Amino acid sequence: MSENQEQPLAAPADEDAFKSILFIQPGDSAENAAKEEPAFFSDLNLDQVVDTITRGKERYELRPFFYSPLKDIGTIQYRHEVMRDLEDLTLLDDIRSFAQGMNTVREYIELSTKLSYKYQKERLFLDAVGVYCDEVRYLLDDLTRADVKSRGFLAFRDYLDSYVKSDRFRSLCSETEIVLSKLSQVKYSIIIRGGSFTVRKYNSEIDYSTVVENAFARFKVAAATDYLVKFSDPLEMNHIEAQILSFVAEIFPETFGDLDDYCVRNADYFDTTIRNFDREVQFYIAYLEYISPLKQAGLSFCYPDITEPELNVPKGAVHLHDSEYFDIALASKLVCEDSPVVCNDFYLAGQERIFVVTGPNQGGKTTFARTFGQLHYLASLGCPVPGREARLTLFDRIFTHFEKQEKMTSLRGKLEDDLIRIHDILSRATPQSIIVLNEIFTSTTLGDAVFLSRKVLEDIIRLRCLAVCVTFIDELAAMSESTVSVASTVDPQNPAVRTFKIVRKPADGLAYAMSIAEKYRVTYRHLKRRLSP
Repeated sequence: MSENQEQPLAAPADEDAFKSILFIQPGDSAENAAKEEPAFFSDLNLDQVVDTITRGKERYELRPFFYSPLKDIGTIQYRHEVMRDLEDLTLLDDIRSFAQGMNTVREYIELSTKLSYKYQKERLFLDAVGVYCDEVRYLLDDLTRADVKSRGFLAFRDYLDSYVKSDRFRSLCSETEIVLSKLSQVKYSIIIRGGSFTVRKYNSEIDYSTVVENAFARFKVAAATDYLVKFSDPLEMNHIEAQILSFVAEIFPETFGDLDDYCVRNADYFDTTIRNFDREVQFYIAYLEYISPLKQAGLSFCYPDITEPELNVPKGAVHLHDSEYFDIALASKLVCEDSPVVCNDFYLAGQERIFVVTGPNQGGKTTFARTFGQLHYLASLGCPVPGREARLTLFDRIFTHFEKQEKMTSLRGKLEDDLIRIHDILSRATPQSIIVLNEIFTSTTLGDAVFLSRKVLEDIIRLRCLAVCVTFIDELAAMSESTVSVASTVDPQNPAVRTFKIVRKPADGLAYAMSIAEKYRVTYRHLKRRLSP
């Protein structure tokens, strides 16, 4: 090896300038990301969303990033900037190309671990490093041309520029090219006699296959049918091929000795910061790919204005809103089915903190509750959220209570289970929490349901946290200035037709009337069935 190649490798300059494309706070990192799915995910259908987003990208282990909401506005804004840069399709394609190159590197390395013979392993390692060097340089060229504006990409571009100019990387590229060049010059001949063979250096012997082809070329009058059979060429060598390779290594000891030294010296060739970038940037790409079909279908996404929780808001001032929002999980399904997606608006002003949602069944009440939680959670990840314009708030925790099937192994009744679960929520919630309650106390009498629901809502009002309460009890809609009555609506010409629009309006009692009619089988549908001949 050359004198320059044996010198110690210098670390890249300014290596502390960039740490992560996802995090800016010292305590935040991929290693500290949550490993378990949040308890409320299935209630809000966020488990379906994350399943779809991460499908096909299991290699990157993206789930922890989607399980870890951010707690500071600065990091959320940092991610917004990166997302906006990646909306440039040229840059997005460049990052995808880099990711594909890094996948090739990993595939080579993984394949090399499955092979049995030393020099075959080392050659795959050499090829992997060659691809790595090329892809890193290509990425720097792409980022240099791109009009990036985010702090994340600007800092990473500076890091990459320093890394590519560093002694360490330049030496790695130089060594890789030298070893590849030496291996390309290895030429040998195999002489087969009976059941044995001899391997020796190539000595300018004539390639008779070319001579024979040229000799018979004059007799060729038309394109003949090709009867050649292509045999499979598995990468794994058999014992004869391995023996040939070992003989070749003995004939060219210096070249294969350089290959041995190269593999030992460059075992840790993959820069940690670049490796982390390759994984973390997939968080953005995966989410943008997920919402792309929804945007193509005409649905709006926006970067929400994120605020700290506001307990004292001037009367009439809007402190929370989203226009043209929709349930992202439901929309993904409907767009695939080419069905329409209904969008709605909501806002909270002044001291309003709690949406009390009433209206007929199957009218979109539960969807509203889910969407409220989805919007805040996606916003806490630094992602664009459904809607044309939104102002949302940070939260410390999200609590949900959706109806669950009774378990045969549990000795608790449904009412007791509801009370225990809700008590647990109220004991842990803070003014910065979000609580989503969907149809609580449906297993008891109306009188008991009203009494218990009022007690629960009184506790939430005292907490002054954000909440959504889906209920058939109209009395809850006007308990205090903190509560806002919203209702699902029906077609005025045909009350049986749901519009799936949720509007601010006083509760009108029709929801419970309908549930009573359903309970006693006196709805139009039931009566018609009874009276039919």
